[in-house]
Amino acid sequence: MSFTSGGSRWPDVGLATAARGIATCGDFLAATTLTLTLQSTGAGGAAVAGVLLAATLPLVLLAPLTGRLADRVDSRALLIGAGLAQSLICLNLAYARHPLLVVCLIALLATGLAVTQPVLSALIPAMVRPADLPRATALNQTAGTLGVLAGPALAGFLVGWFGSRVPLLVGAASYLALVVAGLLIHTRRGGARRSMPSTADAAGTPDGAAVGWRLHRDPLLVAMVATLAGVIAAVGSINVIEIFYVRETLGASAATYGLVTGAWTLGVLCGAWIFARLARRFTDDAALVQAGLFLLGGCCLMVLVSVMVPVALLLVPIWLIGGVCNGGNSVFNNLVLARRVPEAARGRAFAAMGAAVQGAAMVGYLIGGLLLEVSQPRPLIVGCGVAGLLVLLGFVRPVRRATRTDRSRVAAIAGLAGAGPAGAGLATSVPVR
Repeated sequence: MSFTSGGSRWPDVGLATAARGIATCGDFLAATTLTLTLQSTGAGGAAVAGVLLAATLPLVLLAPLTGRLADRVDSRALLIGAGLAQSLICLNLAYARHPLLVVCLIALLATGLAVTQPVLSALIPAMVRPADLPRATALNQTAGTLGVLAGPALAGFLVGWFGSRVPLLVGAASYLALVVAGLLIHTRRGGARRSMPSTADAAGTPDGAAVGWRLHRDPLLVAMVATLAGVIAAVGSINVIEIFYVRETLGASAATYGLVTGAWTLGVLCGAWIFARLARRFTDDAALVQAGLFLLGGCCLMVLVSVMVPVALLLVPIWLIGGVCNGGNSVFNNLVLARRVPEAARGRAFAAMGAAVQGAAMVGYLIGGLLLEVSQPRPLIVGCGVAGLLVLLGFVRPVRRATRTDRSRVAAIAGLAGAGPAGAGLATSVPVR
């Protein structure tokens, strides 16, 4: 694949990660503000659910389009255009009052996120040398996680002191970070750069082969994304059930609930940096995917263990371990995707994985909401953990099969490359990693 030649461009990485963190904070600031406002004004559960769905659906439905935009249009133009559009939309949200208008505007805001996510994700590998990719990925993930942490907390503070308009105005300003990043980042993708020759990948295949690249043609990537989506769909209900389990079943205060939920996010941060260091030792993509299975198993196991605690504070170390596994798996997944996908197709690849994750999360939310109507939280959490482990067991054989196929293909490429000039021309007919 085409990584940057020469040294890594860390100033560009810093700008991209800062923009992602600030914009993510703006996303969660706006969504939390609107949810709090609608709930407090008696708009009802349907309106709140509509906001949550509107904030997620565009990421799923528009992934094929936004992924192609990220690969074909100048990244600078996309960041500037989407950042300005999101800022204007959030500005209008500050003055919108009708619930239907609010839902429509939040959907438009999420459409901008559907554009900027694959653009920033695909830019990171183009900024650094392959050896520095785990560290850059951890930085990018850290920025996003900090934004997720800061957004709701800032929304609660600002709504409490100033009402809904001020936090939405702050959110509108946060999207301008994307505009600044677009103007200052030197690394660029898409546009006229698609026609420029780029360096060859490790197998000797030029990035021009990206024209015919499709995710479903890579069995290892298919197995990785399908496993991740399956586990998220099975365990994702915990995000809906958790508040009822902590607050009602365990009788915890709002402050304790915030501490518990923050523990998982802190674990994600720690896991990203711990496993970014370990990822450098893996040169085999299949080994990274298999390691990811164990980390997903750790997440499911922690969900299952959480039902045994008598008090909510004991959930903190359990959630911390689960978050570490979650963060490590994310680093491994992003690294495998960046390694195997041609540079010119990375926007599509990251958009496809994001759509799978968001779509699976939506399934989890729906299942959790329905089951809470007929059952208590504790048995539902047991069901989440068991379901996640069963999904993982179901994917063990497909992952092993994809691993064998991939290693056989890599061995064939190595054999052709070692055959000298007679075999050199045949190597380009092997599918791109």
